[in-house]
Parts: sequence; structure tokens; C-alpha cells
Amino acid sequence: MITGRTKLLGVIGDPVGHSLSPVMHNRALAALELDYRYLPFPVKPADLGTALAGLAAVGVGGLNVTIPHKVAVLAHLHDLSPLARQVGAVNTLCWTDQGWWGTNTDVAGFLAPLGQRAVGQPMLVLGCGGAARAVVAAGRELDCPAIHVVGRDAAKVAAFVESWPQPLAGVQGHTWEALPQLLPTAGLVVNTTPLGMGAARDASPLSWEDLQALPASVLVYDLIYTPRPTRLLQMAAQLGLETQDGLAMLVGQGAEALEIWLGRPAPVAVMTAALETHLAQAI
Repeated sequence: MITGRTKLLGVIGDPVGHSLSPVMHNRALAALELDYRYLPFPVKPADLGTALAGLAAVGVGGLNVTIPHKVAVLAHLHDLSPLARQVGAVNTLCWTDQGWWGTNTDVAGFLAPLGQRAVGQPMLVLGCGGAARAVVAAGRELDCPAIHVVGRDAAKVAAFVESWPQPLAGVQGHTWEALPQLLPTAGLVVNTTPLGMGAARDASPLSWEDLQALPASVLVYDLIYTPRPTRLLQMAAQLGLETQDGLAMLVGQGAEALEIWLGRPAPVAVMTAALETHLAQAI
């Protein structure tokens, strides 16, 4: 039951109806027996500042931030974490007496399922949008000797590489035509593009021939978590390559955000089970 004492958390984006964050967060809050609710708030880019002020005014204590606000929200924050400053993107907000404070839990979420598996491996990042920022930052945490970012548009790739607050050693931008030279040396391949989901669910950013060019020891990581598996991961598995989908990243970033808001450990197993059940029912 929602009462006048119920505390509110949520996610802002445009669109936001597809977000699975309410599924895992509300299940986690129920498991912790807390009088909280986590709600999706659709916010248009032009309304971002007004929405943040309004949500603070009605007592929302924490927010996740999704597409397309992860960079634009920086202009509306009182302060942010060193990691968010480095990445140049924010996905988690916490209300303080001074205003909204922002951080980035996508990096931790990306790293969550990897452990030591990809440490010191050359990284190949497919796509140069917002999701790629957290992946590149994670690559630095993994001590990747080289991080190759590949995109369709040369100008966008160059802008991505140049947009970081501090220059990133070892990060290089390429167009898609460079893939034949990059694939044979990759230790970790990460898809940050939308190819494989939604209307493009039958598509893959890499062809069968591309995947055959990868080393047998490579890990193919797709940030997409539905469908499971994506076409990319399905083909990679058929070739005997190790694969990882984006569900663990979704849980990992959500768990770290919940811990920031609540000051206590998040029930990761509960959150994972909630998402797996939801996705199974949605098939």
C-alpha cells in the first residue's frame, strides 16, 4: 500500500516505458520490507530541468537516468562523483540538501560479470554512443592495453574520442572498414549498438565471417538483454566462443544505485530472479 509516508525512487528517460528497472527495484524493496516505491517518469529533453526540480519538490530521493539524458543531466547537478566526471555521463542521482548529486554505476554494472576474465585484454567496442562511454571507462579499469572504438560515422567516432574530460591513453577511434584488421587481435568484443534488439532484433553488428576472424579465446559481450540470446551471441556460441549478455550489467548497475540510496547491500539474487521471471513471461 502507498501512503503519505511512502518514499519514492524512480527512473527518468524518453521513452521510459520499456525500462525493466521498476521490475527489479520494486521486487528488491519488497524483499527488504521497506516502504518505498520505484516509478518510471517519462521526461522529454526540453523538460529535464523542470522535471528534476519538480521531482525533488515532491520528495523523490533518488533517480536512475536513461536515454537520452545521461549527458544532458550534468548541467542540472549540484555535484557529481569523480567517476561520473571522468566518464562524462551520469545514470544515478541522489537528492542532497544542496541539490542533485550524480554518479555512474554503469561502469560497475558492466564489470560485474567479468571478474578477472578480461583483465589486460585488448578491447573492441562496437558503437560510439552513450553506452560506449561506460564501457570505455570500464576498459581502463580492466587495464586493457588498447581500446578500439568502432562506428559507422567517422565524425561521430572522432567526436567521441575527443569528448572525454581527460585524454584517454590507448583509446583509438575507427570506422567500420577497419574491422578486418581489429578482429584478429581482440580479447573482449562489446556491442553497445541497438543492433539485436527491438525492430532490429534479428540483426547483428558482426557477421558470421567477422566472428570467425576472432581469436578462439575472445569474450563476446552484448549489452542487450532481450532477446536472450541476441543474434550476435547466438552466432558466437555456435562458433564455440564465450559470451555474456547484458542482464548482469542491468542488475549490477541497479544494485549499486540501490546501495547508494539505501546505505545497505542490495538483494542481487532477488533482483536477478525478478528480471529473469519477467523476461521469461514476456517471450
